Amino acid sequence: MLSSRTYRPWMGYLVALAAGALTTLTFAPFEWWWLGPFAIAMVFYGLHDLTPGQAALRGWSYGVGLFGTGTSWIYVSIHDYGYTGIPLAVFLTALFVATLALFYAVIFGVYRRFTSPRWAVLTFAGAWVLGEALRTWAFTGFPWLLLGSAHVESPLAPWAPIGGVYLLSLIVALSGTLLVALMKRRLWALVPLVAMWCLPLVLPTQWTSPQGDPKRVALLQGNLPQLSKWSPEGQRAAANTYSALTRAQPENTDLIVWPETALPMFAAQARPVLARVQATLPPDTALLTGIVQRDAEGNYYNAVIGMGNSQGSYRKEHLVPFGEYLPLEGLLRGIIAFFDLPMSSFTAGAADQTPIRAAGMRLGIAICYEIIYPDLVAQRARDAGVLLTVSNDTWFGDSIGPIQHLQMAQLRALENGRYVLRATSNGVTAIIDAQGHITQRAPRFATTSINGVVQPMQGMTLFTRTGSWPTWGLALLLLVPGLRWRRRG
Repeated sequence: MLSSRTYRPWMGYLVALAAGALTTLTFAPFEWWWLGPFAIAMVFYGLHDLTPGQAALRGWSYGVGLFGTGTSWIYVSIHDYGYTGIPLAVFLTALFVATLALFYAVIFGVYRRFTSPRWAVLTFAGAWVLGEALRTWAFTGFPWLLLGSAHVESPLAPWAPIGGVYLLSLIVALSGTLLVALMKRRLWALVPLVAMWCLPLVLPTQWTSPQGDPKRVALLQGNLPQLSKWSPEGQRAAANTYSALTRAQPENTDLIVWPETALPMFAAQARPVLARVQATLPPDTALLTGIVQRDAEGNYYNAVIGMGNSQGSYRKEHLVPFGEYLPLEGLLRGIIAFFDLPMSSFTAGAADQTPIRAAGMRLGIAICYEIIYPDLVAQRARDAGVLLTVSNDTWFGDSIGPIQHLQMAQLRALENGRYVLRATSNGVTAIIDAQGHITQRAPRFATTSINGVVQPMQGMTLFTRTGSWPTWGLALLLLVPGLRWRRRG
């Protein structure tokens, strides 16, 4: 067996790069979730034989492998829809990947500088989860490809309603460090490893219960071209497409949902179109749509509004940097076309918005990017019986991005014991049950709709009640015993 003392740093960088790429294979659409612990073992092996600088470079190499393969869809957004040439798009994509990889560089470097190898099996797993928490919130956050997101359909899934995605990440990271311990013939590591993967067999599978009668829903997918969407012709095409799809729905449908910015116009302009559509529907049918709102002060909001049997509206709280608002706008606006995307000057909605009431249901709303934030969605679920997310995944093109996005929506359903309705512009539109399983799914790049039944739920999972704080606290407790408070002489 290769000794960690002969494990050259440059070999470790290449192995870490490969481990990052392997981690991407654990997520949708590949779903080789079993690779997760092995990827962790690859970057953890021999880590304490490195200097803090070498450890940081290993972490950065892992991040490049992960984001270079797992978020390659950013090139599509920049080049295909950001009006950017190939050389500049490649450069901006590489810059995006290299910058995100710095999160792992910081975590690995700081971890190596301040911990001893004595409790490394525990401390590395704790540091990993705290690093994911940092990536979730720092600079508005980017919790994409969190390690635990791959385990919606794995044997670890029953842990999700207890501690959410970060508890899944902690277990996977700890499994990886325990594998390294087993490689070093420390047989005691087999006990906690088996326990973490077998205990879900006796964990509760149902944390919430049905509330009221099931509702019949229709989710529409217009599949309209993004580049011409905001032209006068595109506006007419959108109005005609969604009107026709709506008229085709069964009369007993309780709720019809159009996706994010389904009508490429302001809400005031869209009201006549929506009113004509609503007039063709039965009185008890509710219609919800994503739309752009503009208030009297000239602020723009990415919103969801309702017609018919519905009350309330929602304005997106967590905006996408560069897509919906431009950091350092005074410096960047006008430099390249990518920084001048349409609708890139939104205002964030309030943090205390109430659920939308529609068709006798209380709907917790998450628009597009918001569904990837576990604690934000848990907050919505506390007051809602069903979760609804609308999205415009056209920006991802024909890439793995929308499939990853769908998988994270599945995990939000599992974490909170709530059905998730997901209406998108060109895929993947889906109905997800309270166990995180997809019950209905539309094909991508098709003008279509899906019809199904959604069951409002009551009660809360442990994760819905507490959020991620208990898992973050546990990660900190695992880290503390291995901290080296004084510098060695």
